[in-house]
Amino acid sequence: MVAELEQISYTDNGGFIAEYINDTGGLWHFHPEYEIVLNIKSNGTRIVGDSVELFDQYDMVLIGGKIPHSWNYYKSDKSLPEKHGIMLHFRQSSLGDALLAQHELHCVRELMNLAERGIGFSTEDAKKAEKHLVQMISNRGIDKMIDFFSVLRIMCSAEKKVLLCSENYKQAYDERGNKRMAEVYTYIRENYFKPVTLEKISKIAHMSPFAFSRFFKKNCGAGFVEYLNRVRTNKACYLLRETEYQVHDIAIECGFGSISNFNKQFRKTEGISPRDYRAQFK
Repeated sequence: MVAELEQISYTDNGGFIAEYINDTGGLWHFHPEYEIVLNIKSNGTRIVGDSVELFDQYDMVLIGGKIPHSWNYYKSDKSLPEKHGIMLHFRQSSLGDALLAQHELHCVRELMNLAERGIGFSTEDAKKAEKHLVQMISNRGIDKMIDFFSVLRIMCSAEKKVLLCSENYKQAYDERGNKRMAEVYTYIRENYFKPVTLEKISKIAHMSPFAFSRFFKKNCGAGFVEYLNRVRTNKACYLLRETEYQVHDIAIECGFGSISNFNKQFRKTEGISPRDYRAQFK
């Protein structure tokens, strides 16, 4: 599995492709187009460049071109609801340099520059944008463009923008490095509930443990053990919110060797105990 260039199909000769998300995610990929993703009914772990975060309903991001990314969804009964999100791809050239150069679009130029590190928006802004993104799926012509600029207006005026990638994140495509990261991410996603040692994961990447540790932190922004515990804790958060499983059973299902280690790692990540976390959603 390699982070390869994804070809976006423009079937109507337009430069703005909006569609519902019905797939199960997990593919580590990139493309030259900008991408807006609004998750409506899904949750899981979002990876954008060297950013790894838990996402929930009404998570909305804007990603600049060529940034590798993937969504790892948590599934109920091994399935996801239909139309669990909306995805929009567009080319900067579709707006045109002459239009972007206008004083009135100064905030849009700033937004697109920030998107080179990926931008996360608040739940409130995501809900405001939902109507316009839904309409873009069926609208054509000027109505579609009006909706697009309505989404940009919401994003430009958003007060709670969060940059996703680190300041020093390199946006160049490194085939060898992306291939290794893709294999590592895939292995962790499929085996996080099992014992995953540094020695074992290093072999997946065909590197020595020392070299892998440096490589992983450089590309992910976190150490391997920290990332693994984050993935496990993210899944635990989902199970604590959405199920009635016993805390001990959740600890085992998420790969923590003991309840004491689970409590320790959960507190480190979330700042409270698993039981107190669950109580917030009752």
